[in-house]
Amino acid sequence: MKSNMDRRTFLKTSSIAAAAVAQAQAIPLVGESLLNDKKGSFSASHFGAFTANVRNSRFEGVNAFQEDDYPSSLVNALPARTYAEDRILYPCVREGYLKDGYKSDKSKRGKDKFVRVSWDKALELVANEIKRTHKEYGDDAIYGGSYGWYCVGSLNNPQALLGRMLHITGGYTSRTCTYSTHAIRQITPYITGTDESTAKPTAYPVLVKNSECIVFWGADVVNTNQIAWGVPDHKTYKYLKELKAEAKKRGIKFYIIDPVYNNTGIYFGAEHIKINPTTDVALMLGIAHYLYTNKLHDEKFLRKYTYGFKQFKEYLLGNTEDKVEKTPKWASKICGVDEDVIEMLAKEFSSKRTMLMGGWATQRAHHGEQPNWMLITLASMLGQIGLPGGGYSCSYHYSGGGVPMPAAATGNAQSEKSLNGSTGPKAEKGALSASPGLSGMGRKTKIDGPWKNNKVPVIPVSRIVECLENPGKEINFDGNVIKYPDIRMAYWAGGNPFHHHQDRNRMIKAYRKLETFVVQDAFWTATARMADIILPTTLEQERDDITKSHSNSYIFAMKQASKPYGEAKDDYDIFVELLKHFSDEHVHGYTEGRSKMDWIKYFYNQSFEKAKKSNVKMPTFEEFWEKGYCEFETPEVAKKFVRFEDFRKNPIVNRLGTPSGKIEIFSKKIASYNYDNCKGHPMWFEPMEWVGAEKADKYPLNLVSPHPKYRLHSQLNNTWLRHLEEVNGREPIWINTNDAKKRDIKNGDVVRIFNDRGQILGGAVVTDYIKEGAVRMQEGAWYDPSEAGEPGTLCRHGDVNVLIPDVGTSNLAQGNQATALVEIEKFKGEVPEIGIFKSPVIKGA
Repeated sequence: MKSNMDRRTFLKTSSIAAAAVAQAQAIPLVGESLLNDKKGSFSASHFGAFTANVRNSRFEGVNAFQEDDYPSSLVNALPARTYAEDRILYPCVREGYLKDGYKSDKSKRGKDKFVRVSWDKALELVANEIKRTHKEYGDDAIYGGSYGWYCVGSLNNPQALLGRMLHITGGYTSRTCTYSTHAIRQITPYITGTDESTAKPTAYPVLVKNSECIVFWGADVVNTNQIAWGVPDHKTYKYLKELKAEAKKRGIKFYIIDPVYNNTGIYFGAEHIKINPTTDVALMLGIAHYLYTNKLHDEKFLRKYTYGFKQFKEYLLGNTEDKVEKTPKWASKICGVDEDVIEMLAKEFSSKRTMLMGGWATQRAHHGEQPNWMLITLASMLGQIGLPGGGYSCSYHYSGGGVPMPAAATGNAQSEKSLNGSTGPKAEKGALSASPGLSGMGRKTKIDGPWKNNKVPVIPVSRIVECLENPGKEINFDGNVIKYPDIRMAYWAGGNPFHHHQDRNRMIKAYRKLETFVVQDAFWTATARMADIILPTTLEQERDDITKSHSNSYIFAMKQASKPYGEAKDDYDIFVELLKHFSDEHVHGYTEGRSKMDWIKYFYNQSFEKAKKSNVKMPTFEEFWEKGYCEFETPEVAKKFVRFEDFRKNPIVNRLGTPSGKIEIFSKKIASYNYDNCKGHPMWFEPMEWVGAEKADKYPLNLVSPHPKYRLHSQLNNTWLRHLEEVNGREPIWINTNDAKKRDIKNGDVVRIFNDRGQILGGAVVTDYIKEGAVRMQEGAWYDPSEAGEPGTLCRHGDVNVLIPDVGTSNLAQGNQATALVEIEKFKGEVPEIGIFKSPVIKGA
């Protein structure tokens, strides 16, 4: 993990280099002015906590948080992002919309010029449209489903603030689920009674001491723990380092089951099981069949702790309607893993204390509910759930999963003892021993008003395009039937749906059905360029806020490091100004009579009072704000946490939150829905696009789109970080050596990747780190159409979601997919210039 060069030295050096590239014009020529440097303004981000270096009122560099021993290089790009060429500097309105309002030509979205307007004019237009839409179409006609990992602040969370404003002004349609975890969070509560995507796994110290075999199944823990939904403290890397060292002593075996040999596989020297994309269930069934027929499964565990293995067993042995026995030979033909390797894995998993580390990758696929259900079933057959170092988890790759953490006073405590504040050497010195957590701005105000009964219906987040296309359509979702509302206006704050969503060209057509599209953001993303009204926002380092680490180990101050760029405003302030176009009552309902700093103090003091009740000492707000953070001790008991340990000891007293109180291999409830694409137990369903599909004759390469290494989804793609990985200015696409040879593609070639949904450019990386027949292109590259706003045009940069189908995973979750069948060829002709990372021409600017 740590190189020979000290990581902190590297951070300081690289931050200076980044500042020199991004802001060379801001460096003073007179040496004396350097004495005016402002250093030590504490802040935080999705990439870690840091202190900001400011010169001449400009944010120029970062120093990683002193207690972060493994800081991510991503944090160094924040200064460059602040002054990016594509910052939105002032409110703008699409020219056609400014002239004709909601009656304007919607096909001009993305093509029309923008006109600079005053804040008063922009907010007046937005307020009038909210009023008109409610009056003419009702509560649910405005979509406020803003989504994305934009801000860690408890106050300036744009999605929460947007929901708060829209609820007060008349109600709106919101979203449920996430693009990251859509299928897993819908299916796993039926199986174990909890959302396994974020459930706390067995602590790393337990793995280090007890695990004999660790399987990274569609997970890349080295890569994805750089970031967090909150603020990462990167303690994962300490334990990964310990795990690697212990492996040398005890001979711990590592496997990576993935089409790609990823960062984690490389770090641990894991044996690579090259599986065909989206065929994980078939492989698991083949392993399960071998376990059962060779009596390597744990019959006692299945009887005592699970429900419905009998029904699943009949399917496994081919005694149900499909009449297909799920043998290793059968599985091999589907998943591309040799039969003898499947049998070897069964023997390995059953003979060693095995931890199955499932990721979120496998559930972002057609029938994505099945892989996690089958993973839990396989772990149940092995019988090691609840034992130290064994079992399964689906959250090690996410936000420090597995790192021992202080218990939060708000619930999910690791032990009641961890709240008494009296363990460890730090406690003797007055340090904190447990975390009270930290609240944030809610979507609903606590002030009563005419908005009290306003409706906020929800739709699955990944179904918004289908909703726009089919108002009034009824769909199955999680055992219910929901009806799509007639959406006429969309308001997006702090997100980039023209990155997150699939099938970009279909999306462009659907968004033309909106009468008004408002975007509140800091950058001219593809989403902003499709909007009618643009409201520029500040970035996290341009405002005050408060946040916590995802581990609950710290509460961080987020102090304003530099002035807002251009005419940008804080999200909080934008909504206050907007509500003035309604009434003073609306403004009061939104603010609850508090200023921004009042809210920050309020959130902190709520934590202070919780800590006080638990005998945990916290500094006063003034002391905290001066220092920049406060720390909470991790109790020793947290380092011994074993998932399902209590359940295993006594499944009657510690029953799970399922109807049977056990792990449900068969779910009566799901079976009762009578879905033909998600039945009562885990099954192999043929995906709509995979190497075994008929469509593979035309598009023979199976594309996978994992999380990127040098950005958070699309965040930071507009900085110098992209140059660390791009090939000839294009998003890299990995292709196997043999597949490349067949197409006369060489390393570094610009290639066209295409299917029936669209076409994009990429930069070829020819490698044997990917299975033959598969290609890998990271999600998050900014969409850059050669003809703006025109469906079907070439994306010059490499937005992989142009190619991914927008079809729900099943009737249960209605989740999103991340794979597709494609073909690749060398790009012919002159390679077009990238245009997305510069602001568009704006009239009146």
